[in-house]
Amino acid sequence: MRYVSVAALSHEGLLRDHNEDSVVVGPWTLCATVTRAPATFHFPVGDPLVVAIADGLGGHPAGDEASSLVVRYLAAANGAIAGSDDVGKLIELCHRALLAESRRDAARSGMATTVAGVVIGSDSVIVFNVGDSRVYAFGPRGLQLCSVDDNPPLPPGVRHTSVLTQSIGGFDPAPPSPHITIRELADDVSYLLCSDGLTDVVDDVRIAQVLEADDGARAIFELWRATIDAGAPDNISLALVEFGDIAQATGTEADVRGSGPPRTMNA
Repeated sequence: MRYVSVAALSHEGLLRDHNEDSVVVGPWTLCATVTRAPATFHFPVGDPLVVAIADGLGGHPAGDEASSLVVRYLAAANGAIAGSDDVGKLIELCHRALLAESRRDAARSGMATTVAGVVIGSDSVIVFNVGDSRVYAFGPRGLQLCSVDDNPPLPPGVRHTSVLTQSIGGFDPAPPSPHITIRELADDVSYLLCSDGLTDVVDDVRIAQVLEADDGARAIFELWRATIDAGAPDNISLALVEFGDIAQATGTEADVRGSGPPRTMNA
């Protein structure tokens, strides 16, 4: 039987006093919580499986709550996402939910988050993102960026910016236009999801070197360590999605805690 294996980690970094990133792997959520080691999950290929990272916007209020809300909505929809249209509708639903939270509490006005993820089907992978969290594919053709950064054009010599052209939530009542592509599922192609806490300080060459040398939880740990070695000025969230034939596999919830629906579900 073919299985999807997912290794994930989320960490506050070295300079931030709390984590505003959240992660969803199928029915499991990690909401603005720190993991001290990668958690690994295994799921049979078949029913749609969503894996995503949300990065609550710094400089806006309640970034941790914004990212948590989005991953909870994604977890609740896991298994029911039939295609790219469903992804777009779900992101719009998250956007309107964050706007509603902002209206209910002035202290949360402008709360917003990015999201980047994949939906694994029986023979396809839907890649989606809003903001500057990323999805990479890694396989025989090397490392490929599948997502689109929602940043304004950068001047020469500048590698990154915290300015976003769109997000989920925020002050714009119009829903964002998510970047959505559909790729063929291939067992020799893995997918790395990450917040900009990784890519702001670790370049694509180093990311590819790690994925070439290691896989699973070891690769996630090495990417985290490379970020720490580079100073880790921001929160770091990572998820590595891989495919293969596994005789027996079970999900694990080690270090994974979430809140809100669905709280008690089995992988």
